[in-house]
Amino acid sequence: MFDLTGKRAVVTGASSGIGQAIAVALGQAGANVASLYLAGREGADEAESEIRAAGRDTLFVQGDTSDHEQVEALASEVERRWGGLDIWVNNAGWLLIRSFLDMTHDEWHRQLATNLHGYFYGCRAAAARMVPSGSGRIINVTSITRVQPVSQATAYVTGKGGVHGLTTSLAVELAGHGITVNAIAPGATDTGLTAGAYTPDVRAVYEARIPVNRIAGPSDLAGAAVFLASDEARYVTGHELVVDGGMTLNGDVGFDETPSST
Repeated sequence: MFDLTGKRAVVTGASSGIGQAIAVALGQAGANVASLYLAGREGADEAESEIRAAGRDTLFVQGDTSDHEQVEALASEVERRWGGLDIWVNNAGWLLIRSFLDMTHDEWHRQLATNLHGYFYGCRAAAARMVPSGSGRIINVTSITRVQPVSQATAYVTGKGGVHGLTTSLAVELAGHGITVNAIAPGATDTGLTAGAYTPDVRAVYEARIPVNRIAGPSDLAGAAVFLASDEARYVTGHELVVDGGMTLNGDVGFDETPSST
């Protein structure tokens, strides 16, 4: 099960964190993997090395997913090099912690340029190549902040909410072409993106609220992507798979046990 041998995949932002873990997992499941990543050549080299060690080909290009021409260029090169495209994972993003009233217009637009528009460009590039072939898997990385928002992250939460809408609407529109569109919603996850935000106090709150008692690592998300990219998920579309250790369903507030009435 979950065999991706011969599949051709793109994972944006695969030089670190969740994107890197997903790219390596897809490669180890048998896919050739390409990526457009903004920074972190060392991390990109590490991911490529692991994928090639699994006997698969790689194509990692440094660039910016908020630039539609760069996204399209990568998709075209994947098509030229490997003859087609089967899997596209939109993952690249960044997190700005800033109060709503202090945020500048440029900061707002920069957040959405990567966290929303970049996903639109990726979906467009993927769908344009998958529709003619009659099959494909598009996976968007969202966040549990869409349903459990945090303060001082309005632009980030807004972008993730938009990606959820993009996912569900495309799932309906592309289903007749044999393409599934799904999302993975991580909970608190240790990555370079969150390193500055996860102070000791924040970590303590997360560890107390997450039922499995720990913050996720990037590898905890990788299996969900392999599943959604595989033939075993062929009847799953428009779904947001929450991978958060139970955080969003935890309603515990520390009640004492009800005394016995006997």
